[in-house]
Amino acid sequence: MNDSANDPPADGGSVASAGDGTRAVRAGLPEPVKHEPTLPGPVFAAHFHLPGEPTGPYTYGRDENPTWTHLERAIGELEAPGQDGVETLVFASGMAAVSSVLFSQLRSGDTVVLPGDGYQVLPLVRAQLEAYGIEVRTAPTGGDAQLDVLDGAKLLWIESPSNPGLDVCDIRRLVEAAHARGALAAVDNTLATPLGQRPLELGADFSVASGTKQLTGHGDILLGYVTGRSGEPMTAVRRWRKIAGAIPGPMEAWLAHRSIATLQLRVDRQNASALAVAEALRGRPEVTGLRYPGLPDDPSHRVASQQMRRYGCVVSFTLPTRAHAELFLESLKLVDDATSFGGVRSTAERRGRWGGDAVPEGFIRLSVGAEDPEDLVADVLRALEESTR
Repeated sequence: MNDSANDPPADGGSVASAGDGTRAVRAGLPEPVKHEPTLPGPVFAAHFHLPGEPTGPYTYGRDENPTWTHLERAIGELEAPGQDGVETLVFASGMAAVSSVLFSQLRSGDTVVLPGDGYQVLPLVRAQLEAYGIEVRTAPTGGDAQLDVLDGAKLLWIESPSNPGLDVCDIRRLVEAAHARGALAAVDNTLATPLGQRPLELGADFSVASGTKQLTGHGDILLGYVTGRSGEPMTAVRRWRKIAGAIPGPMEAWLAHRSIATLQLRVDRQNASALAVAEALRGRPEVTGLRYPGLPDDPSHRVASQQMRRYGCVVSFTLPTRAHAELFLESLKLVDDATSFGGVRSTAERRGRWGGDAVPEGFIRLSVGAEDPEDLVADVLRALEESTR
């Protein structure tokens, strides 16, 4: 939903008042043209024919691309349906999107608040920020602990639910506190997806996500995006993308747009199956620290139910030892031992193998796919039985 005066006419596929499935299927489509495809193919162009003055939406391939435009509108319609003055920018990866916000908004001498239990690359980001003279404060996601370190900050970075611990914070409360102190607020919406929660509706300035995960859902695309209200902050993000050149290829953008059409179908199936898996794990004596925000007795459920419409596809839990966890993973038949999450094929991993998360050696992050839930639950329970013998 990019409302720049130089953009092509607004598309005719916008269905802001429709249901999630209709919106996902129709999002970002252009006005229908006789004998043309419903979703135009990817535009491969480093430059565009440009006689005279350089006006118009498409001049050079690092700045804009028609395939990005359709995808950006589609994501914007999901993140902020019916809202004017909102724009989306797509990037080559989720970390490119994250970096664009952090490094476009912060200067030497500024202070940023990050989650202490967020994505495992954030410690690397912290080191780079500090090398640039930016003060970094951290606090856990749970209990809205970031409130305690907000004073004097320029930017608050929220990750809710957190990855991999699945803690949830009160986004609206934290955003309001940040704004009262003159800070901007960004929310990493990767795990929830726009169908799980809409950070801009909760007051955030930016909704940032890795489209690599459940948004595109097939484990074959690296993509990121930033959605925010039009104005200087988003102009700075756009400028950063131009400078860094962290742009997606047209084929990746087209595949992402195609994949979004099935988002609601995938999300509903995966969320329901994740709840079934979590419920099946509740009674297992070898399982501790079980987390899934959709469980009524999960510590985050009350807050999550107030701001989330769906609870995600990731379940986390801990097995007694590293060896136990590795044997469990080896015993799974329908679940691939792989990193990342959100794909149609279930994956799981012993998260401690990366070294960047403060989790026990036996901690498992399980991403529930689109397999039949009965088959998936049976596979998980069988693997648990085999790993305890």
